[in-house]
Amino acid sequence: MNALSEQILSELRHLLSEMSDGGSVGPSVYDTARALQFHGNVTDRQDAYAWLIAQQQADGGWGSADFPLFRHAPTWAAMLALQRADPLPGAADAVQAATRFLQRHPDPYAHAVPEDAPIGAELILPQFCGEAASLPGGVAFPRHPALLPLRDARLVKLGAELGAMATLPSGHPLLHSWEAWGTSPTTTCPDDDGSIGISPAATAAWRAHAVTQGSTPQVERADAYLQAASRATRSGIEGVVPNVWPINVFEPCWSLYTLHLAGLFAHPALAEAVRVIVAQLDARLGVRGLGPALHFAADADDTAIALCVLRLAGRDPAVDALRHFEIGELFVTFPGERNASVSTNIHALHALRLLGKPAAGTSAYVEAHRNPHGLWDNEKWHVSWLYPTAHAVAALAQGKPQRRDERALAALLQAQRDDGGWGAGRASTFEETAYALFALHVMDGSEEPTGRRRIAQAVARALDWMLARHAAHALPQTPLWIGKELFCPTRVVRVAELAGLWLALRWGRRVLAEGAGAAP
Repeated sequence: MNALSEQILSELRHLLSEMSDGGSVGPSVYDTARALQFHGNVTDRQDAYAWLIAQQQADGGWGSADFPLFRHAPTWAAMLALQRADPLPGAADAVQAATRFLQRHPDPYAHAVPEDAPIGAELILPQFCGEAASLPGGVAFPRHPALLPLRDARLVKLGAELGAMATLPSGHPLLHSWEAWGTSPTTTCPDDDGSIGISPAATAAWRAHAVTQGSTPQVERADAYLQAASRATRSGIEGVVPNVWPINVFEPCWSLYTLHLAGLFAHPALAEAVRVIVAQLDARLGVRGLGPALHFAADADDTAIALCVLRLAGRDPAVDALRHFEIGELFVTFPGERNASVSTNIHALHALRLLGKPAAGTSAYVEAHRNPHGLWDNEKWHVSWLYPTAHAVAALAQGKPQRRDERALAALLQAQRDDGGWGAGRASTFEETAYALFALHVMDGSEEPTGRRRIAQAVARALDWMLARHAAHALPQTPLWIGKELFCPTRVVRVAELAGLWLALRWGRRVLAEGAGAAP
């Protein structure tokens, strides 16, 4: 066990030291399909098309059947891209299967728009409907009617913004979905990384329009960006790209925050790697806050986590950067967003408490957004309830070491699967099991002996499950984070997996040494 703990710390150190390359993100069906559709030349992207076809599920759709809300965007995108690749092996069959999927599966936007709808759905899905209308055969595809008023309102707002400034500034949030509304490359230009809105799909669309206008230097920058984004997937296939990139603020921020949840933030073995990242964040945090990437708009979520990390490192950052996003008693992730995020407010609460600032309103908002079981779900940035629950438990306990949450503890223990893991879908995942352990770690500190024994038993079962599945330097594969489809920020998830395993190992050693119910 000691050898495994050392191996975990070594891998964590390695992951933290890599976080200067823009970030690691798993491959995206949606963005790869859009990039292929805009690329124009099928023959020099045959490997990417083959990868796309290989991701199709048995029912004809793309994306996990566990989370049907997030399947329409990748399925539409893949089907429309493969329409152009008919001569390639398997392409025609894949299109037929996708057509059947779209015809037969319920339209999630027939009557209302779910709170946790994917990013840009109101622009992206209606556009796909328009493209499909020109296909031969008169197929009755879904129409997503509930999205149309949102799309119209978004386009009106966009028109007003473009009318006021002619071009959107680099990093504007609406640029992330440029492929769904942009037609003129003069509405923006690539940022310093060469991207349009840190989106491969948007960048590929912008590049295709720019080529027709002969904007060669800008096109070359977009090309370089798309190549770098493709490398970030570690797929080894040219043209296979992630859902978002770079994530050079989000990745280190969330990784260090996760270390704190596991009690690893101040571990001597990680001290130098943590120090380097903290120094970078300290230098980057300005009065407007931080976004997921250096050249993207600031938001409350990334700003709050950065404040948490800096305070945990002993810095004294100003809370003013977070106040820009405060409206009444809640925090919006981006100004003008359709609905507030529970986890953004959880992170704002944690930051405020760490900084010793009043947070009664935010605390009340977080408490009010539990489900009937006492847990947190319906989160707009992550598909699993275990993510906001772990973070909420930590935020609410900050500065209140004796706080007990019997409802959440009972629900969390009851949700553990027979195999010892946790998961919001049909199977347990390493990432979600780690989140459960982070929450139990906080709860254990204020529990009575009986409760601590129950927690220790759950942790022991989770440890067995994790040990049976752990492999050194393995790449996480399960996409649970919400973008235009579900995606996997690889290093962020791997840090969570390793931190959860390390916590369970240390917990187990303490239990053996001190008797059942001991905590790390």
